[in-house]
Amino acid sequence: MTKVKIVTDSSARLTEQELKDFDIQVVPLSVEIDGTIYQDGVSISSDKFLELMAESKELPHTSQPSIGAFQEAYEKALASDPDAEILSLHISSGLSGTVNAAQQATALVKNKVETFDTRQADRAEAFVVLAAARVAKNGGSMEEVLEAAEKARKDSYIYLSFRTLDNMVAGGRLSKTQGLIGNILNIKVGAFVDREGKVDVAVKGRGMKTLNKFNDDVIEKMKGFKKMKSIGVSHAGIPEEAQAMADRLNEIWPDIDILVSVTNPLISTHTGLGALAILFEAE
Repeated sequence: MTKVKIVTDSSARLTEQELKDFDIQVVPLSVEIDGTIYQDGVSISSDKFLELMAESKELPHTSQPSIGAFQEAYEKALASDPDAEILSLHISSGLSGTVNAAQQATALVKNKVETFDTRQADRAEAFVVLAAARVAKNGGSMEEVLEAAEKARKDSYIYLSFRTLDNMVAGGRLSKTQGLIGNILNIKVGAFVDREGKVDVAVKGRGMKTLNKFNDDVIEKMKGFKKMKSIGVSHAGIPEEAQAMADRLNEIWPDIDILVSVTNPLISTHTGLGALAILFEAE
């Protein structure tokens, strides 16, 4: 049976051990800060990005990898098995054009390459990638690997809270007046990624009590699932709060190894410093 190789992008929060265990190739997203272009995870870390974003005069610009970068990743994935097929799984098309660039690059390699919109990001994107990778490692066909990815996509959820409106104003998603009023009134926002992979606001309110209640409600929703499979907590510069949330979740689901990580530059550019995300896969 033809082997299936897995390719993804740097938005997926995967550990070094996971990348090694499943032989996953990662294509880095690009980010520009004050005229300098960096490759996520290659020439800049997520922690360093947050430092530079805090000091930046303008909102950083993120962009999908070039078609050539995908071609290089595909060829690298095929180096050990020239007859393999590739499944290329990427950050939601509702957040980035990455999956479209991946699709264009499929014409540059002779092997069969399928592209897949995870409609997720960060650790939730990783849930989808890992589901596909497990089946691929066990010798599954492309059809079986895609089936696993589709199920994980359906079973994965992202809820995020952010406490500053500055990046939403800089990114054009709010007017300066709305942002000024929001910051004066100490407005906080709770949001989620919908089934189409786009961020939708769930709640707005004054002060941290809004976010605390939002996160309480998310945990109650999580308790409503029959089986909790995976959990991640990601943040933009608030490691202690992220760890505290992970500890709280582990009290409820003690058998789950929760990955706590700094979110990727694309997400932190949208949310600004202080964001917190609860990501989970459940059925």
